[in-house]
Amino acid sequence: MTSVAMPAFADRLQHNLISRLRLKQLSLLLVLERHRSLSRAAAELNLSQPAVTKALREIEEIFLTPLFHRSRAGLEATETGASVLAYARLALADARALGDELAVLDAGLGGRLRIGVIPFIAPAILDAACSHALSQQPRIAVLVREGTTDELVGALRAHEVDCVIARSFYAAGEDIVQMPLYREEPTLVVPSRAAARLSRGPLDWARLATLDWIMPPPQTPTRRTINTMFATAGVAPPLPLVETYSIKTIATLLRTQPRTITIVPRAVAVELAHGGGAALLPHALRWDLPPVEAMWLRRAQHSGPLMALVTALQRASG
Repeated sequence: MTSVAMPAFADRLQHNLISRLRLKQLSLLLVLERHRSLSRAAAELNLSQPAVTKALREIEEIFLTPLFHRSRAGLEATETGASVLAYARLALADARALGDELAVLDAGLGGRLRIGVIPFIAPAILDAACSHALSQQPRIAVLVREGTTDELVGALRAHEVDCVIARSFYAAGEDIVQMPLYREEPTLVVPSRAAARLSRGPLDWARLATLDWIMPPPQTPTRRTINTMFATAGVAPPLPLVETYSIKTIATLLRTQPRTITIVPRAVAVELAHGGGAALLPHALRWDLPPVEAMWLRRAQHSGPLMALVTALQRASG
């Protein structure tokens, strides 16, 4: 009986999804998820509560099962509802991306690329990404989004960016392709006026720990690696004065605060020194920070513009 019922159910469900499901219905589900209330969802959508109730009933008829149940906290997604909501987020993200793509094509451009980058990235790689897109004929519009690796990988999986340039400190999963680009050595950076004093003598981690440290936010690969460097030297990691990934903020602090110090990848250190007010210490450092990689969804490998970008990044990393 089950073997007969299951195909019939599957066929009916597939028919419903293809012939009846609409994007506006998926949008309604996300509003209900956000508010967990029919009345609050109705208020946002400028509809009556009975109209929202009827719309939800029609959607659940499409999926042949309830998508929400009531609890003391309000509406909560059922197991099926959670799967539908995950699909709804991706479908609406893809619809927005399609709208943006069509808009740039209508404006005479050749397409659109959305690139996620970590702040501590070699300028040559970012230059290659932007230059590649802007040198195409017709040119390709570029959106550059900055964030931590966790944030950017989440955005990639949510279809909010097309390619991520970040450190691969985690297991990507079967849905993401990773291509190593480059590794960098760490460099100590201090205010220019403190460079001569701090350069004298051997590397003294205990002495450096007493300075005002600028570090990346907690749980980032670079922060964890810096803490490991102190621990390996037998010194407790210092409590940072400022936690930031912003190169502009780091440059300002090095220029204005005489006791500041940080460890960044060498390309970032050189950029800070060129800006004035900062200097590189000569001490040789080593770390096991993972390489910077290009990442993209496996399902997007058919995209010509995306793969052309990946080739340009690979060439720039040389």
